[in-house]
Amino acid sequence: DVQLQASGGGLVQAGGSLRLSCKASGFTFVDYAIGWFRQAPGNEREGLSCIANNDGRTSYADSVKGRFTISTDNAKNTVYLQINSLKPEDMGVYYCAAETLGPYGSSCLRRDKDGMDYWGQGTLVTVSS
Repeated sequence: DVQLQASGGGLVQAGGSLRLSCKASGFTFVDYAIGWFRQAPGNEREGLSCIANNDGRTSYADSVKGRFTISTDNAKNTVYLQINSLKPEDMGVYYCAAETLGPYGSSCLRRDKDGMDYWGQGTLVTVSS
């Protein structure tokens, strides 16, 4: 079975840092792109960042560029999201999701949630001001 296990969320003061992890199993990791998405109460799920595990291409939403860093450890089948300088507006449930890489472009690298194939359960990030 395909599984994506997100972890690392918690309560952090504004200005602090967190590292989220997404542990994948049940599929060939390097054949997929893994993205991070965030959903705040009352808002749609938004794409934050993505990494293609076959060649390391990354993308970031403008709102997180310079503060968020995505990375992958193919040996551990895990993708990380380092979040620095946390802001109250970063609060929400963070989900990781996987997309099969193909020849026709990547929804993940466009941070398009509708093109993702598998979703994890989410991890909650709360930021106190």
